[in-house]
Amino acid sequence: MCGVFGIHGHPEAANLTYLGLHALQHRGQESAGIATSDGQQLSLHRGMGHVIDVFTPEQLDKLKGHNAIGHVRYSTAGGSFLKNAQPIGVDYSRGSIAVAHNGNLTNAEAVREKLEARGSIFQSISDTEVIVHLVAMSRQRAAEDRIADALSHVQGAYSLLCLTERRMIAARDPMGIRPLCLGKTRGKSDDWVVSSEPTSFDLIDAEYVRDVEPGEMIVFDEGGMRSLRPFENKPRHMCIFEYVYFARPDSTIDGISVYEARKSLGRALAVEHGVEADVVIPVPDSGVPATIGYAEQSGMPFEMGLVRSHYVGRTFIEPQQSIRHFGVRLKLNPVSDTLRGKRVVVVDDSIVRGTTSRKIVKMLRDAGAREVHLRISSPPTRWPCYYGVDTPTRSELIASSHNVQEINDYVTSDSLAYLSLDKMVDALTRARVTPPGKTALPMAETPGAGNSFCHACWSGDYPIEFTPHPRQRQTRLLDT
Repeated sequence: MCGVFGIHGHPEAANLTYLGLHALQHRGQESAGIATSDGQQLSLHRGMGHVIDVFTPEQLDKLKGHNAIGHVRYSTAGGSFLKNAQPIGVDYSRGSIAVAHNGNLTNAEAVREKLEARGSIFQSISDTEVIVHLVAMSRQRAAEDRIADALSHVQGAYSLLCLTERRMIAARDPMGIRPLCLGKTRGKSDDWVVSSEPTSFDLIDAEYVRDVEPGEMIVFDEGGMRSLRPFENKPRHMCIFEYVYFARPDSTIDGISVYEARKSLGRALAVEHGVEADVVIPVPDSGVPATIGYAEQSGMPFEMGLVRSHYVGRTFIEPQQSIRHFGVRLKLNPVSDTLRGKRVVVVDDSIVRGTTSRKIVKMLRDAGAREVHLRISSPPTRWPCYYGVDTPTRSELIASSHNVQEINDYVTSDSLAYLSLDKMVDALTRARVTPPGKTALPMAETPGAGNSFCHACWSGDYPIEFTPHPRQRQTRLLDT
């Protein structure tokens, strides 16, 4: 759950990267960082917190150069400490390199142990540092060859941006699990930009060109842009959870509009699990597009029965005197006039532990709802993700040990239903956007169609093997 952004050849590279990261803030709120290059040396600044808090105008002025990469982080491998913030920058025998990574490496611990046995010293517990060490140890000469050599030793998900003194290099893993897209700034310079999501292009007045293909490496230098294919072809497995929850709804990823995908999920949910009710409401914000689709399909009125506070920080002080549902009410509050005496359908994107859903149902009943029917626009989440989304262990996932009726009893809703896996895949496939001037591809050729999604968190069908390591690595030296 991270975001990466990079730009090559622009005189205000650091400032535009700052804006790009701001547009990707939803992908990570723990730390942020920017590395720049002026052709001779790299400059780097990282900090804990949101982008707007980490970078002051004075700090951005110190980040000189026409090339820059940036990162916003939500930890999945390695704790929330400054030493794990990215980009990770090092000096080594061939010069300097900074690396920003979205995804998780499934064999990072095994590779790390081999490197440590050969004398490597690690400063963080982030799996990204494994890539940095492999690059430094490679015997290849060109930077792109060293990076390709390093990536040949790792497995898992990676959308990667690397910066050297003279080059910016982007790479996406052969299965394309995490998103990465290519754009160009408008105007005289037409500089190249790369980002986790194309919504960041709008903020800097750049235009989307295409997605970086799975297994593709793109090199940006004085000669322009070069596309390489150093990795073997593998079946595409784009993460479905990007469409269900994680990506911004105004993004289009691998040819599928996130907003239209979520509406399509809601329509499919209404067909598969419709129920008689008076009103349908979302759990904001991620449940809003699916609820619109549900309302359109069912003909039921759409209302905002829950209002979300957008000013909730990462930490807060809870009153000593117990306040019922305090944690949920900090973010959500019911609109009693909309709910009182009504049969209500509540649409959410997922249920993880079930505790939040239980509190929401109780809150709606307290606000006067006569019936509460919970509808989920994805299947039951039964398995953890090992590819870059922060999910609990399997024992903490309520659907791993309880059936739908048992979960319904726990959350105290009048009824509960999930969208089935096959209906979800079909709904997302039908949300594909046809580029202007082109005809729609047959369904079998559609990006993201058929088995080309990763849906391991729902099905347990992992496209890349993951073996939990017996040793749980701990952070023993903390930055203060």
